[in-house]
Amino acid sequence: MSHYRLHRLRVTPKPPEAASQRPAGGGFAATPQRSRHRMFTALLWLCLLLLPLAAVLSAAAAPDFQDGVYVVQRGDTLSNIAVRLGVSQTALAQINGIRNPNFIYVGQRLSVPGGSAPAPIPGPAPASGTHVVTRGETLASIAARYGVSLTALAQANGLRNINFIWVGQVLTIPGGGAPAPQPAPVPQPAPAPVGDTYIVQVGDTLAAIAQRFGTTVAALVAANGLPNPNFIWVGQVLKVSGAGVPLPNPAPQPAPAPVGGRWIDVNLSQQRLTAVEGQAPVFTALISGGLPGTPTVVGRFSIQTKLAAQTMSGPGYWLPNVPYVMYFYAGYAIHGTYWHNNFGHPMSHGCINMSTPDAAWLYGWASIGTPVVTHW
Repeated sequence: MSHYRLHRLRVTPKPPEAASQRPAGGGFAATPQRSRHRMFTALLWLCLLLLPLAAVLSAAAAPDFQDGVYVVQRGDTLSNIAVRLGVSQTALAQINGIRNPNFIYVGQRLSVPGGSAPAPIPGPAPASGTHVVTRGETLASIAARYGVSLTALAQANGLRNINFIWVGQVLTIPGGGAPAPQPAPVPQPAPAPVGDTYIVQVGDTLAAIAQRFGTTVAALVAANGLPNPNFIWVGQVLKVSGAGVPLPNPAPQPAPAPVGGRWIDVNLSQQRLTAVEGQAPVFTALISGGLPGTPTVVGRFSIQTKLAAQTMSGPGYWLPNVPYVMYFYAGYAIHGTYWHNNFGHPMSHGCINMSTPDAAWLYGWASIGTPVVTHW
């Protein structure tokens, strides 16, 4: 009989650590690789969520003018943007396809004609060798103040048009010299009045005018309806004798006979200007003449002075860099207009307002002495 030896099988239980690796509900346990993957995914989603916020903050922090584009800021108007950038409102509206110049919005990106940088905002006194343009200054007066030539000053600042500077502009003074001492003013004879009127000159005050003509400030204020005796402007026509009678306009004269040559016809009834050569009209455009309280003079005159740009001011208005100015009688001029587009209707203080492109054409066509006929 065979004998079999029975062997007891010994079962070794699995260590607790290994058993704990399997989750109680089945499946597979999390590994370090899966944890890193989940963390990376979470970070990726966070970045995607933060990108729009970063773009908004970047736009908010971006400068308002860069690479020929101006970003509209809170409180801006098309008019003050045009003044700050040294361009006309009409040109700014045209290049950006703006039909209503009164409707722009914060954040709007405006292309700037010529890519001009904004006029610097006046700050503290500049260092030696520079000058910040202030109201009423011209390039000629600045050159005289620093004892340099007008040509040298224009070349040092790359100015193509010596009549076109703006308030706040920083000019480099050739040689960096200090301002030349101002010469003592030389008394000038008072300009003779035209009839019973006087045209205000540079440096005049109402008190000085009253003293010259043997009257009082109160009488001049009453005779001319001046709201502020401290506010008169160069070219203003003042009545210096009598009171209560409106200043008469020059007597109307008939249009020149069509015998040839160039002349300008201004029809105030139609609010239209026509450039004529001989008998043939060569150009016509809508204009804005004087309002009822500040009418345009009527009569036959001629172009006396031409200025590529000029600051104009008066009661209630101050307009820098008015383009293409042509004076035809005293303080009355034909000029470009960037502050309104309401041509065909009276809008001015007596001048002939034209759109800037129309004024530019006429400025190039007319010369000193070209006849101007204004009539109803």
